[in-house]
Parts: sequence; structure tokens; C-alpha cells
Amino acid sequence: MNRIPSPGPRRDLARARHLVTPAWIAGLVAGAPVAAPPAGAWRLFEAGCGAAAAFAAGHVPRAGYLDTAWFERGPLWNKVPDAELARLLPAHGIRHDVTVVLYGRNVLAAARIAHLLLVAGVADVRLLDGGFAAWQRAGLALEAGPPRRGPAAAGFGAALPARPDWLFDMDGVRRLQADGRGTLVSIRTWDEFVGRTSGYGYIDASGEIPGALWGRAGVDGDVNSMAAFHDAAGCMKPAAAIRAMWAAAGIRPERQVVFYCGTGWRASLAFFYAWLMGWERIAVYDGGWCEWSRDPANPVVRRGAHRTASQEPAGESAGAALGAARVPIRFTGSWSTR
Repeated sequence: MNRIPSPGPRRDLARARHLVTPAWIAGLVAGAPVAAPPAGAWRLFEAGCGAAAAFAAGHVPRAGYLDTAWFERGPLWNKVPDAELARLLPAHGIRHDVTVVLYGRNVLAAARIAHLLLVAGVADVRLLDGGFAAWQRAGLALEAGPPRRGPAAAGFGAALPARPDWLFDMDGVRRLQADGRGTLVSIRTWDEFVGRTSGYGYIDASGEIPGALWGRAGVDGDVNSMAAFHDAAGCMKPAAAIRAMWAAAGIRPERQVVFYCGTGWRASLAFFYAWLMGWERIAVYDGGWCEWSRDPANPVVRRGAHRTASQEPAGESAGAALGAARVPIRFTGSWSTR
């Protein structure tokens, strides 16, 4: 069978095989030879949030569907208990040694699940660069109908979680602040970072966690945007550009780096990109600003009153489009977006 043409793996990423292209997935689905193929069994999933109807209307052929609501729970939108995850993953055929390929109409939903799979101990997790929009731009075929359900696995096959160090809770963040040995990184918009807005209809308080460095996100007013990390097509920027952006803010791989955002989606994508680049001492603060701001014992800083327009970053407020569609999320009385 002929190889489907596909760009080679990115030379700027230490874990380049975990960021895949539409052509790579098309080849995998077709049974064609692909670069860095899965070592054994594999599963392809679309990740979404309440997006089953959109999935049924048209999706990547042979894809199953995973909903973020199965992996996190309100009101704080933290990860579900490990025992629940240990039942959920095998039910979808996911073991620690099964390659899981993810894509999303909103790449942040896919990144959220990708991060939690890595924490659980899935050794080979791959993410479609640019998400479903990239598949559509490539002009590749869609399949309609319900999700493919492969055979369930008897179990996860390993202790879960394998990497608890990749997920911080609030106490872990407090310890990080106390010992001063790590870096807390806010993956939020400028307006969120300086305390002009919480960014979310379901988060009342604005402000920031003291000591956090600004790791950037995207366009003000759009918590689905990660424009600072993406090119105009919504694909990951060169690793050198992301490293330089973080280095200018004092964010370096030599220290423990803990990313957070509102509830975990944007932080998960920052984590995944750092992981692709070979950063080892990284984690996501699961509760993010949503959890931190609800505890009156926690200190909060608001910088908005102390910054001038000339101090604001250029370009992001005007921002380019992410390239992935904005989708409705979590019903809390009215629909909002993340």
C-alpha cells in the first residue's frame, strides 16, 4: 500500500511524534505506512464538550468520542476521582499501552483529555495539530453517524495514576509558593491576568494568584483563544518562539513549572506543548483560578489599577483567530464558551 504524503516530524520538538498531522491520521485510518506508527493497538477519538450532535453530523472516519464532562466535574471542574477514571478508560478500550490519538473542534478540549491521559499513565498520547479545522482544511473525508465503539479492555493494565506529579491541587500550589522552588504560570489573557475580568460567567472574582508569571494565552474576551501559541492556521508555533516568549517572562525549564488558567483547559495545552518540547518538571494546577478564588483564605492580587495602556502587550487584544471553532460549554443556567 502506498504511503500517504505527509510532512515529516517537526525537528524542533523533543517528542515530535506526539503532534500529528491530518495526513498522518488519514494514513493510520487507511492502514497505510506512517512515520512513527503506534507500537500496538490504537484508538482515535474526537474530544468535545457536549458536542455529540456535531460529532454525529460529521467526524474523522473511525473516530470514537470522549466528552470532557466524563473527565471533570463541576462546580470546580476538577478531574474526576481516580477510581472513576480507572473504569472510564477501559470502557473505551484505553489501556496504559494503547496509543490514543485525539483531535477536537476546540483543541483545548482535546488537550484537557490528553493531559489527564498522560497523568493516568497512557504512555503514547498524540494530538492533531490544528484540530478538526486542520482536517477540514486538508479536504479529507468525513464520516457521519454515532461514535465508533471498539472493544472494551478488561482493565487499565497498570497502576493509575502513573504521573501524579503532573497534576497539582491547591495544597500543592500553596507549598510551591511557600518553598519558592518553582514557578506558577498563568495561562490566561492579559485582562484576566491584571484583574479586569474573571474571563468566565461562572467565576465571580477577578484577580490573580500572587507570584504567578504571565505565560500568555490569547485574545482578550475569548477564553478559547490560544493565539499566543498558534500561527494563523491554529497550529503550534515553532518551539523556539514559545521558549523565547516564556523566557522573556522568566519561565524556564530548569525550575518546576505549574501552569494554570480558569479551570484547566488552556493550561493543559500549555503543558502539552511544553511536554512536546522536552520540558520535564511541569504540571497543571487542576482547580486554577476557579478553585483558588473561591477560598477566602487565599491571597489575591489585582494589577489592573496599576498598569497603563503602554504596558499592555501589543497585538493580543486585537488578536488573530485561533482557527478552531468556539463551542458551547458547561450548562450552568446559561450557555457560555471556554
